[in-house]
Amino acid sequence: MVLTIEEAAERLGIGRTLMYSLMTSGEVDSVQIGRLRRVPTEALTDFVARLRRTGLVATPD
Repeated sequence: MVLTIEEAAERLGIGRTLMYSLMTSGEVDSVQIGRLRRVPTEALTDFVARLRRTGLVATPD
């Protein structure tokens, strides 16, 4: 349901620093649970869907 920053970065195949940048810029949603920051799995799905719509991700022919 929710992922750590490291788990979310691993699923996207990016580094932790870039994941934090995507969250800070608002490109990927996150939630605060107590003192912890977590990324809902739906936020990653939405992010990749937006990238595909804008043509920023290469898709197979």
